[in-house]
Amino acid sequence: MTRKSKAVDLIIKVMNGESYLTYKEIAKITGYHEKYLLKLKKEVSEGTISMTHGNTNRKPINTISDEEKQYIINLYKRSNASIRKFSKFYNKRSYSCIWHVLKEAGLI
Repeated sequence: MTRKSKAVDLIIKVMNGESYLTYKEIAKITGYHEKYLLKLKKEVSEGTISMTHGNTNRKPINTISDEEKQYIINLYKRSNASIRKFSKFYNKRSYSCIWHVLKEAGLI
């Protein structure tokens, strides 16, 4: 059971009169802030609560495309430069991004 589902269960019990916990006590149990618990209570009462995050299973907007990965790999294979010099030469992505692409390709 996740923290959010536990908090929702406790809020529902309080709303139905099955429990006499305060929101401070629920906050201590679940680790959420009291204001967030009040927001959850409002969502439960309106029936708009979602247990999963809205960006679940979406690709991040700043990820590197597969075409650019392949371009970096091909360009690095043809060069004799170190990764540091290659990243300064390429200059579109950071050193760590290029390093991860080359590590994933097995070139490091």
